[in-house]
Amino acid sequence: MKIIVLGSGTSTGVPMVGCSCPVCSSSDPRDRRSRASLLIRHAGKNILVDSSTDLRSQMLREMVPQIDAVLFTHAHADHVNGIDDLRGFYFLHRQVIPCYACPATMERLLSGFGYVFHQEKGATHPPLLEARVTGGPFDLFGLQVLPVPLEHGVDGSCGYRIGSFAYLTDCSAIPPASLALLQGVATVVVDGLRWSPHPFHFNIEGAIAALRELGVRRMILTHLTHEVRHADERRLPNGVEFAYDGMNFELER
Repeated sequence: MKIIVLGSGTSTGVPMVGCSCPVCSSSDPRDRRSRASLLIRHAGKNILVDSSTDLRSQMLREMVPQIDAVLFTHAHADHVNGIDDLRGFYFLHRQVIPCYACPATMERLLSGFGYVFHQEKGATHPPLLEARVTGGPFDLFGLQVLPVPLEHGVDGSCGYRIGSFAYLTDCSAIPPASLALLQGVATVVVDGLRWSPHPFHFNIEGAIAALRELGVRRMILTHLTHEVRHADERRLPNGVEFAYDGMNFELER
C-alpha cells in the first residue's frame, strides 16, 4: 500500500494570498502547500481522501490516471470544493466513482453537489458519483476501512484507519471510543495546524500529546499553516515529522 500526500496545507494554502511572511516567500518547495488531501494506492486502485480545492493540480502533478473511490472526512470547503474535477475521470473511463462519508457529511455533499450524484434533467449521462453512507467498517478493494469519528468544530470530522495506518485530518480531539479504534496503529498522518493553539484543530504540541499514548512509531503532521517552516522540523521529537506536498511512502497492510 502506497500513501501519497497530495496536499499538506490548511484552508488558505501556503503561500497565502497577499502574504509575504518568511514561509510564504520561502524558496523551500516543501513550504508550498496545497489544500489537504491524500491518495492511497493498493492493488492497482487509487483511493482518494477528500477532493480538495486544489485537486486538479494535485492530480496533474502526480499523473493520476483514474480515481476508483473517494473517502470524505467532512464537508468544509477546502476538503470538498474540488469535487467537480472528479468529472474528468468519468468522462474518460465512464465509471461512476463511489464516494464514502458519514451521514452528516454525505447530506451536505448531496445538498451542495447534487448535480454529480443525481442525473440532471436533460442530461445524457448518468450520475457521475455514487453516494455511500458509512456506518462502520467496510471493505474497499480488499482493504478494511475503519471510520474514526473526530472532534472538529460543531459537526466533527471522520478519520480513517486502514490496517496499521490512519489519516486524521481536521480535528481538535480524539474521543475515547475513537482512541480505542486506533490502538495498534504504527503510522498516522494527523492535523497539526501550527505551533500556537486553535479552537478547532490540534496544534503541533496537541497532536503529539494526543497520539503519544497510542505508541505511534511515525507521526506525520499535516494541514499546516504559514506559521510552520518545514526547516523547523528539527524542533520536533524523534518519530514526528512534517508532511509536504508529494511526500510518499510504502506501508504494510
